[in-house]
Formats: sequence, C-alpha cells, structure tokens
Amino acid sequence: MEIFISQQQSAASPVSIMQLKGSLDGSSYEYFITEAQKLYDSGARNLLVDMTDLVFLSSAGLGALHRVARVFRGEDRANMEEGWAALRAMGREGNVIQEHIKLLNPSASIQNVLDTVGFKSFFAIFLDTSEAIASFG
Repeated sequence: MEIFISQQQSAASPVSIMQLKGSLDGSSYEYFITEAQKLYDSGARNLLVDMTDLVFLSSAGLGALHRVARVFRGEDRANMEEGWAALRAMGREGNVIQEHIKLLNPSASIQNVLDTVGFKSFFAIFLDTSEAIASFG
C-alpha cells in the first residue's frame, strides 16, 4: 500500500489527508498506523482518510482504522496485536461518531465492508473532499 499525505485548512484548523492506494490489510496495517501516529506526534489533530484508491480492506485494516481513531482521540497507541478485539471495543465505545478522523470516498465494496461491521456509526463518511474538510469546523 502507498500513502500520500497532504494538508488542507478547514475554517478552524488544519486537516491532514492520508490518501491510501492499494490494500489496507495484514501486510500494510502497521504502516498505516505508524504513519498516522507520526502525523499525530507532529501536531496533526484532524485526519481525513481518503479511500478513493483503496481497493481492499481486510479485518486487519478495520482494526487499524479503529486504532488510528484512538490515536486521534489522544489515547495511547493501541496494541497492534489486538485484532478482532478492536472491533469488539467499538461496540463498548458506543455509537459515537469520531470528531477528529473521517473517511472519504470509499468504493462500493469497501462501503459494504464498513456497513457490515458497523463503522458507519463510528466514522463520518463523505463523498466530497470540500464537504469533508468543512466538517472539521
């Protein structure tokens, strides 16, 4: 998987955009988490994950999205080996849409995966970049 990083400004604060290209799966999830952690450590507080060029999202990728959400909530980096426990943790955390991480333009197949595991109640999903950026305030 390749990750391209850019920045845009919302009305209130900067937004980091991570454009994912390829597959977010067992071979790439650690890279995704590490790059997101680097952004957070460098001061980024709002993240838009652009899924336009993401062709596959596995359970490892779903767990990575949850862990990155925890990073951007200011929590300690979750255990990278927790696997399905990350998805169960979402159920315990309730249906609270994440304020500091949002998803952009998932394909129909990836949208189906997100819907199936209940991520629509955890992440705001946008189809338009401008609307997504504006949603950060």
